[in-house]
Amino acid sequence: MAYDRYAAICRPLHYSTLMAPHVCFCLTAGTWASGLTGALITVFLLCQLQFPDHSEIDGFFCDFMPLAQATCSDPSMIEMEVFFFSFIVVSFQFLLITISYVNIISAILSIPTSTGRHRAFSTCSAHLAVCITYFGMLTIVYMLPAGGHVLNLNKAFSLLYTVGTPVFNPIVYTLRNTEIKYAMRKIFGLQNLFGQQ
Repeated sequence: MAYDRYAAICRPLHYSTLMAPHVCFCLTAGTWASGLTGALITVFLLCQLQFPDHSEIDGFFCDFMPLAQATCSDPSMIEMEVFFFSFIVVSFQFLLITISYVNIISAILSIPTSTGRHRAFSTCSAHLAVCITYFGMLTIVYMLPAGGHVLNLNKAFSLLYTVGTPVFNPIVYTLRNTEIKYAMRKIFGLQNLFGQQ
């Protein structure tokens, strides 16, 4: 999405070439392949660990950290693999998004009219809101120390980024749609919601 927004705002005349179907396929396949590779390596290494017969995972779902804490084996190898793979993948994504938005913001600031700047920024504002929410929650979950009073907070943030962000995505993206705004005003009887059209 960051590359799509970059192409739409910074290179609008080349958009159809930059976002050709084969480019979209490669971007999607690369995203799925990196996520699947990391997950498969982690699952394979988790299968090598020994777990007690009766163990309870302290979490809402089967996350990596509670599993690593429940093992009888030494989880240091898998912790290093998860840390390095996650660092590489997340750093690459964050760097790509940051570079895209630096270019987008500089292009928006060079637009002479305020109406043009507003339209260009509204094009990428939904994606930016979702990215900030997702990366913010992810950073909080994995930067908080484990155990103690922080454990319950960590579980809540894990639930938020696992469930909240996917629920938040369609809401953010559809509220820009005029028909959705009209339907929301009609359903809730709020005439001033999202401004009059």
